[in-house]
Amino acid sequence: MTVQGTSEPKKGMNWAPAIAMAVLLLLGAWVAFAPDVPQPRPEGAERVKLSIGQVKGVLEWTPSLPPTGSSAERKPEAFTINYRDGSSAGPLTRGQIEALLGPAAVEQVTSGGSNWLFRAFNVSSWFGVAWVSLGFGGQIVFGGRWIVQWLASEKVKTSSVPVSFWWMSLVGSVVLFAYFVWRNDVVGVMGQTSGVVIYARNIQLIRRQTRRAAAETAVSAP
Repeated sequence: MTVQGTSEPKKGMNWAPAIAMAVLLLLGAWVAFAPDVPQPRPEGAERVKLSIGQVKGVLEWTPSLPPTGSSAERKPEAFTINYRDGSSAGPLTRGQIEALLGPAAVEQVTSGGSNWLFRAFNVSSWFGVAWVSLGFGGQIVFGGRWIVQWLASEKVKTSSVPVSFWWMSLVGSVVLFAYFVWRNDVVGVMGQTSGVVIYARNIQLIRRQTRRAAAETAVSAP
């Protein structure tokens, strides 16, 4: 029996995936940029993250301060290294810390040359900022491919992979591969190596299929 006058209601865009993406992005950003466990900080002290090979910690610099209260002596400049395992080295004089890290690194810390952008990107120059910006661009393209795929699927209400997905995958993967090489990140390099080849191969197969379909259409046309 056929019932006339009825039709399947149209379904609108499902925004649940977008909300889940936003929540996951905020969670990841919070974990990545959350401050370290707070520690007592001397008056006027500055802190800079320190990484030497596998050793990581925080370099604490206290500039020379004028006498306060009844003290007639000026507080000397001091440096302290607090390692992640809870141990520390210091207080050290400028000469001692320069012998460990080099004068250039100490000068950058004490002169304020390491601005907030350098600290956020974990770089020491504008050249490094340019590389990180390139990495962000590659990640936006690489991550945006899933937005494109999701929108294409929502449009036809079935799982669909448009050609633009593979092009965005290839471009983003190449850029991220270069970025991870600059970062000396072996995990990132390994993660993108197979992708570059596979995405390029899929594009090649799609173009070959398109040419074959065009040729068959031309042959069958009157």
